[in-house]
Amino acid sequence: MTDNAPVPIPEPGEGKRGESGYLGYLLRQASSAVRLAMERVFEDLDVTTPQFLVMTMINAYPGASSADVARLAQLTPQTISLIVSNLEKNGRVTRVVSPTHGRIQQMALTEEGKTLLTECRERASIIENRLSDSIPPGLEPAIRRWLVEISTLDLSRA
Repeated sequence: MTDNAPVPIPEPGEGKRGESGYLGYLLRQASSAVRLAMERVFEDLDVTTPQFLVMTMINAYPGASSADVARLAQLTPQTISLIVSNLEKNGRVTRVVSPTHGRIQQMALTEEGKTLLTECRERASIIENRLSDSIPPGLEPAIRRWLVEISTLDLSRA
């Protein structure tokens, strides 16, 4: 007869959720923890983490199209379209037809969007600082390089 007692689920940092876990899972777990923290600090501003990301990219790359922002944010064009529509509806983003290509719409933050992004950045910097402070001294540049390198690798190749 087998024991059908449930296996206890480990807390973050334990079992497969700890150092013996798969790197991909650990990256996802870390990303989820950061996203949840961001959602909590933006909650009263009525801003989602993807909206913050999109506003950041629009601000960093003025005149970017939805397709440009989709590539930058690593989101689908459909997702970007929905996010931008909501930002536009709330008066945070404007779109204008490109002077060089009539089918492309370039985006910009409104004054309200810029003010909101400034507030979001202040709140996000608290999380950024906590992340940075948790890295052992001298390792942050190597960790940053590794994270960037991961994004450039073709991980699907055998």
